[in-house]
Amino acid sequence: MDEVDKQIVKSLQTDGRATLEEMAKATGFTSMGVKKRLQKLIDQNVVKTQALVNPSATGLLPALVMLEMADPKATQDVLARFQQCPRVVYMFKTMGGFNLIAVVVAENQDTLASISSEECSMRSCPGIRRSEFYPIGETLYAPFLPIRENLATHDKTTAPCGVDCAPCPRFQAKECVGCPATSNYKGTL
Repeated sequence: MDEVDKQIVKSLQTDGRATLEEMAKATGFTSMGVKKRLQKLIDQNVVKTQALVNPSATGLLPALVMLEMADPKATQDVLARFQQCPRVVYMFKTMGGFNLIAVVVAENQDTLASISSEECSMRSCPGIRRSEFYPIGETLYAPFLPIRENLATHDKTTAPCGVDCAPCPRFQAKECVGCPATSNYKGTL
């Protein structure tokens, strides 16, 4: 990325709806030149335009899930199981003691407790040596997250992780709203 590309990115970070004309003024290029540069950045997978959501403005509660995985197969199994989970915002492989870290969201404290410890929890997967679960009190600097609303389809009988919410005692007791991908979901995603 050169300085013009960086200026285009800065313009979009300041205002994701910035027009080509506005970015042209900031860069000194024509709007067509900015359009070509932006398309090149998109084609090279350097930038992506998407809607981000502020969890605190929508009532969602984020949390960090930190997992120390026993081996690479267990890591791949967890990644595959939660790949289509609408609650998982980010998943990171790391080189520290906890070698898999996720950012997840829930609609309320009870549902957060469910995704912390029930069968649908990452922490319940085989091959985990140890885990930690930290509800996030406040997100600083960049409060917007790419909540995966596109996966909240409300049309499946079983959650993408393979769990059926209907027989879960916490779901039956209305202590959990269920999975946003399932038809029996009772939440706001």
